[in-house]
Amino acid sequence: MTALSTELTYPFDHPPEAGQWLSVAEGIYWLQMPLPMALDHINLYVLEDDEGWYIVDTGMGLRDTQKYWLQLINGPMAGKPLKAVICTHMHPDHCGQAGWLCNEWRVPLYMSAAEYLSARTFGAPSEGGMSWTGKAHYLRAGVAPETLERLASRLRGFSKIIEPMPQSFRRMRDGDTLSIGGREWRVMTGSGHSPEHVSLYCEGDKFLLSGDQIIPRITSNVSVMPVEPDGNPLAEWLDSLHRFRNDIHADTLVLPAHNAPFYGVHQRLDYLVAHHQGHLAAIEKACETPKAAIELFDVLFARKLDESQLPLALGEAIAHLHYLYYQGRMERLIGDDGICRYRSTDPEHSPYTGAPYEPGDAPFEV
Repeated sequence: MTALSTELTYPFDHPPEAGQWLSVAEGIYWLQMPLPMALDHINLYVLEDDEGWYIVDTGMGLRDTQKYWLQLINGPMAGKPLKAVICTHMHPDHCGQAGWLCNEWRVPLYMSAAEYLSARTFGAPSEGGMSWTGKAHYLRAGVAPETLERLASRLRGFSKIIEPMPQSFRRMRDGDTLSIGGREWRVMTGSGHSPEHVSLYCEGDKFLLSGDQIIPRITSNVSVMPVEPDGNPLAEWLDSLHRFRNDIHADTLVLPAHNAPFYGVHQRLDYLVAHHQGHLAAIEKACETPKAAIELFDVLFARKLDESQLPLALGEAIAHLHYLYYQGRMERLIGDDGICRYRSTDPEHSPYTGAPYEPGDAPFEV
């Protein structure tokens, strides 16, 4: 088997400081906003047009984020009006300030339909704590009742870290184009990390605003969550990665939502596919005897996780189990204790055994 190349090239020596930006090409500016988590930043981008500015992703709904935006809007952006806000997907670090920016400057929000509606749903104030369906989801995965009670007290949705979403949006569909600053940006959608994630690809100049679809040093979270407990997001994610691999030029400069802009998109996409194939092979081997999702953390992650990481870790474990289950490579067994356990049907002949495997550091909140 040929060794998998993972070498990437980073053309910038350092990231921009908070409240400032760096020019990555004519009319494309890179900035960062802080995040209150282990992954402590998000990359945002501003596109310049003759008539004004287009913001791509917004940062989380925190006051510091607004302060840094005001520094830019009243500073280097002051000569032209804000024209629109574009959000790649519904997670709070990407759309958390969309409502504030759109309402304060009276500009439209561009999103895909599934992402906009999801942001509206998860950004609404949470009432009544965890639903019975949510509790059933975690109990089936093997979460102890006492742990679930602590978990339920913390899971309150996104309402505290996302400004109220705009009441309208302009829909982006796969294959649409946006003309900004003399460039044609093609909308490319992907699923698995979120319902209808948008990336913007300028084929002419070989730039990709990738959001969380392609990140250079970490792997995006792909999870089965309580809102869709029988979902198969890993199948959608792998399909998206293959489509991007076929459509994007090898020498494209990728402008991701985390880490740093890089060259080597084909190598990175190949690695991301192999990463999940390695996990699938390891899970098939581990499930020669039936296992619940919560019993697979040692297979997927290199270090012990704390309770704050439990929902994402379970989501990833279930996503891999469901992928194999829907392929017919797993049996699903419900015990007298109500816990769902999975058993491999043919672990000795896994189609994934040739893929490189390494447990991840932790499930990242992206």
